[in-house]
Amino acid sequence: MAGRYGPHNPDETYVPHRYPEQLFDTGEVKLNYVCVGEAARPALLLIPGQTESWWGYESALDLLGATFQAFAVDLRGQGRSGRTPGRYTLDNMGNDLVRFIEHVIGRPAIVSGLSSGGVLSAWLSAYAPPGLVLGAHYEDPPLFTSEVNPSCGQSIRQGIGPIFAMYAKYLGDQWDVGDWAGLVANAPNELHPWMAAMRPPSGDGPPQNLKEYDPEWGRAFWTGTVAAGCDHARMLRAVKVPVLFTHHFRRVDEATGLIMGAISDLQALATLGWQVASAPGMPRYNPTEQFAAPRLAK
Repeated sequence: MAGRYGPHNPDETYVPHRYPEQLFDTGEVKLNYVCVGEAARPALLLIPGQTESWWGYESALDLLGATFQAFAVDLRGQGRSGRTPGRYTLDNMGNDLVRFIEHVIGRPAIVSGLSSGGVLSAWLSAYAPPGLVLGAHYEDPPLFTSEVNPSCGQSIRQGIGPIFAMYAKYLGDQWDVGDWAGLVANAPNELHPWMAAMRPPSGDGPPQNLKEYDPEWGRAFWTGTVAAGCDHARMLRAVKVPVLFTHHFRRVDEATGLIMGAISDLQALATLGWQVASAPGMPRYNPTEQFAAPRLAK
């Protein structure tokens, strides 16, 4: 049963934006997107993170349109794109984007993803058809940290995962529970103190980005079904294109081992190590062994 928010109830869910929005039908789901810039310019695909829609890039599009033909897309289950119950996996989302590049962009593209979108950028850099992706930007991606049983470092349950679990519990798949007041009231008791800044606001209702979000995404990450068949270490060993990896705020609590931020220094080193190992002619090594006791900057 669909809840209060989503594409079935656009008047309550969405707000207008400056760029015209369009839909592309993959065959399974309709993906919402915007495009700026001339077709003669290099193609750039922007992939938002979890709980975000294309308009997280709206201000950046003003600048990017002068250099690129830039496309910003809503992933399945977010924004105005369709909901796909039981089908939120990295492989399904990655293949959505392959079809988008092939049929909408129509030529090889650079891909740039933020947070969970950065994991999908990594997926495309590894698994897209040869020649379709020219290069990839992983912007602060939760590689390893968004897995339930990662090959190195903290899991999703030692980081941001509890907030996703609360979205699933109190809001429900496709917002079919919709207990926003319960989410707000119970967050102080169910979230670790370091997550205080991430607690949901106690205003009149959910913020715009969460109205446009299917909380089943959160359940898929918390339970690990999102990464079914997509081990991150194996994916990184398959990377075939140049990569820019940007690592943003992070801190590991020395008492609990919990991570504040998307990815730890250890996991960043592992990400870089797997990519070096995948480059032709480079020696293969296991970064989880080489960097088992990293010295973290204070």
